[in-house]
Amino acid sequence: MLTRRQLIKAGAATGLIAAAAPAGVALAGTTAAAGPSSVFAVPLRIPKVLRPTSHGRGGGAWAGYDVYRLTTREVEKTLFAGTRTKMRLFNGELMPVIRATRGRPVVIEQVNALDVPFSMHLHGGHVPASSDGHPNNQVSPGGNRVFYYPNNQRASTMWMHDHSHDAHAENIYRGLAASYILSDDFEERLPLPKGQYDVPLHLRDAQFAADGSLVYDPDGFMTRSTILVNGAPRPYFEVAARKYRFRLANTSNERAFLLQLGEGDEMTHIASDGGLLPAPAPARVLEIWPAERQEIVIDFSRYPVGSKVVLRNLIGFAGEAPEVMRFDVVRRAADPSRVPAALRPNPDIGTPTVERKFVMNFDPATGHHLINGQHFDVNRVDLRPKLGVTELWTVENTDVRFGIPHSMHTHLEHFQVVERDGVAPAPGEAGLKDTVTVMPGKTVKFKIKFTDYAGLFMFHCHLMGHLNMGMMGQMAVEN
Repeated sequence: MLTRRQLIKAGAATGLIAAAAPAGVALAGTTAAAGPSSVFAVPLRIPKVLRPTSHGRGGGAWAGYDVYRLTTREVEKTLFAGTRTKMRLFNGELMPVIRATRGRPVVIEQVNALDVPFSMHLHGGHVPASSDGHPNNQVSPGGNRVFYYPNNQRASTMWMHDHSHDAHAENIYRGLAASYILSDDFEERLPLPKGQYDVPLHLRDAQFAADGSLVYDPDGFMTRSTILVNGAPRPYFEVAARKYRFRLANTSNERAFLLQLGEGDEMTHIASDGGLLPAPAPARVLEIWPAERQEIVIDFSRYPVGSKVVLRNLIGFAGEAPEVMRFDVVRRAADPSRVPAALRPNPDIGTPTVERKFVMNFDPATGHHLINGQHFDVNRVDLRPKLGVTELWTVENTDVRFGIPHSMHTHLEHFQVVERDGVAPAPGEAGLKDTVTVMPGKTVKFKIKFTDYAGLFMFHCHLMGHLNMGMMGQMAVEN
């Protein structure tokens, strides 16, 4: 295993912060597998691509749009042999995918067949306030709501999840997550791996009872020792000896991953939350915190057919197995793909003329997680950004005493990281982001410009336990 010094060195290209692990977290060893299933006993599930119910043909209100109907409901799935697990899913599917195209809007009728409220948020989406999933717009059990996604932003991997008042963390934990992959002409022209060689991977942790049922304890983040990839417990994936693009999304409530391929084999980091990086970054380890998306290309042609290559998590709780999944190289294949030396330059969002500071900390007296000393209040507006004005946000984590990491997620817009503790961002953080993690005693600065849509939008920590305990604010974006 890598030493802590080696981890920091190896992760320099990706802006590694996970090497300074949160309190209670240690570098993972090679202990026996935890959870009710053996490691690499089941194949990876390839997420189902959902099809529109119509393409807005024949005129009418949705002419020219792709129209979907998504029903959130509770169903039983087989995750482990001989057991059934009750989950909350979109259309009864584990981690389904919507593939959309820039310039072609998507309309979703969301029907709530759960017995708890649900408010659908397109995480990373540049959408009107009425379709952003504000808690005030949650859908009650038996209700429905129409969401409009203009798709007028650059290509990226997004995901959909709940943003209701009280049920959001448990809904996500019980499986309510889906990928939303937006493509555009610029990205399609690049010779990156495509089709069956472009694979979404949803990573998360979970705790299971002996009968296969999910155990949800809001404070039990240290007991969720089973790692799921696309809903499968530590699966294997049969690959060809060629390049693959993997779209990783961390849909855990609180779990962070620090991923290592094989014995530290090189991965090529090509994209983050807001799409392609300006240039590819070689990485020996890759960190991914809750809600983040990181995209990598792995070239399996360097391994002989018959090789088995393990992807491990280098930070974990005591007694956990480090294995996340295994790649089995089973055949040869032609490979016309390549990773260009330049990918996609960042847009110019201007020079900041407004500065804001956000101090994030835990208050032991109240048991709340706070932003600027305040607990979330849906009736309070915390800031009023102006459309078209570039701002500089400084996010400071003062939780040194408790060693608690926090993150900042902004709705409506992606942002550009300017510096971490006075140092320019590493190549892996040089692209557009919508979620950034700040370790205890550390500070991150980023610039952001809100465009197109006025109204109420949220900003918050995306460690769901912290969000549940008040670490959220709202902004009224104004003309």
